[in-house]
Amino acid sequence: MTISGAGIRRMRLLRSMKQQHLAELLGVNQATVSRWERDQLPLSPEQAGRLERIFASPRHAAADAALKRLVEDSIRSVHLICDVTHRLLSASRPRQAEWHAPLAVFLGRSLFSYASAEIAATEQSLEERGWHEGRLLSLTFETGANGSASMPIAAGRVTWERITLSDGSAGRLVTTID
Repeated sequence: MTISGAGIRRMRLLRSMKQQHLAELLGVNQATVSRWERDQLPLSPEQAGRLERIFASPRHAAADAALKRLVEDSIRSVHLICDVTHRLLSASRPRQAEWHAPLAVFLGRSLFSYASAEIAATEQSLEERGWHEGRLLSLTFETGANGSASMPIAAGRVTWERITLSDGSAGRLVTTID
């Protein structure tokens, strides 16, 4: 795939995507995306392929909005994060009630710093389990408490479900099983 910097910028803007978000999807930093868009840095063949898949995926913002509403209206303790960056995208009211800070404090920020030891260990095992390649779409495991004052995690069972968002990125639905 040969794509000009102007083409990358045009496709990114058509999707209402910030450089930082595209960088996260491609595993690079925002400055790299900026250099690509100014034709100051060539794309590797692998990066070009990943970029093509991102831009080729259908954009259905309405589907993401519906997913967000379903998460927010759920009666279960559930939240949705970006599978790569762990940024919080949405949370149900029961999940928000567990936290000792308003949703706005966490929304758009990585939650990984609040992970329990079991969550961190499970995260480290995802590559070998084929999670990122789509061979494993759901995983249930036991977690211990994290000891956080602002975002406590109680010991219990958690299910992670991998879903594709409208921009082609992966989301993770995190549900506490009672």
